[in-house]
Amino acid sequence: MKKIAWITDTAAQLDDAFIKKNNVHILPLGVVFPEGSYRESIDLTQEEFYEKLNTTPASPKTSQPSIGEMLALYEQLQVEGYDFAIALHLSSGLSGTFDCAQAASNMSDFSVYPIDSKIGSFPMGKMIEIGNELFASGKTVEEVIETINELTSKSKLSFIPENLNQLHKSGRVSGTKTFISNLLNIKLVISFQNGKPVTTEKVRSTKKAKMNVTSLLHEDMENGSVPEVAVIHCNNAPDAEIWKTKLMQEFPTLKVQVVSLSVCVGAHAGEGTTGLSWITY
Repeated sequence: MKKIAWITDTAAQLDDAFIKKNNVHILPLGVVFPEGSYRESIDLTQEEFYEKLNTTPASPKTSQPSIGEMLALYEQLQVEGYDFAIALHLSSGLSGTFDCAQAASNMSDFSVYPIDSKIGSFPMGKMIEIGNELFASGKTVEEVIETINELTSKSKLSFIPENLNQLHKSGRVSGTKTFISNLLNIKLVISFQNGKPVTTEKVRSTKKAKMNVTSLLHEDMENGSVPEVAVIHCNNAPDAEIWKTKLMQEFPTLKVQVVSLSVCVGAHAGEGTTGLSWITY
């Protein structure tokens, strides 16, 4: 049996048990504050990031792993006797990480197969998990890659920023829109479409925004199989747990978990953001 490595980035937010079980190697995304650059999960915890975010006037920038970091990892995996690696990265609509992985794989003697997840967070872990199950059943790397690419079009992620303050600080929303939206309690529903986050709804109140996202889940459950869903959040675990409880009451057979979003999402969406993510089979 081939010795297979998985590579991903911190957008997936995988826990240590999952990383060990599925033989995953993580490349950290970065956030750049005025005083310096930090690697997610290595130089900066989530708690430290949000403390900095709330006390720094300028919005932080985000950065991708360098080609040098990728090549060093590929060389390490080759030395450790791996036959090849599959590199599943954050959507190319949000980051240059996938493009960088393609360039690095072309420069390396080690066989690496980069995949654009076209999303972030929870679905990335599921793609790795399903990929390993397919390898265990005897599927070829080409068959596994084909299946994962199919899953990218079936993966959903919608989120609701608590307010537009951080989107304004990062230059994505004007000051006037931010003021009016906060004054009228207008909430945006932002969903991934073709690998990019797009505003799909503007509603009055968080309750209506959550109802909108839940209705999207319900629609997919009626049209296909959705065995599990993740309540995603930016440093807002209490609210995420409340939403989890409501979903379990509404959908008793649904497996629900709470997952933190990458701080690179928090740098743009802001603290307090919540949402849902799932894959339709």
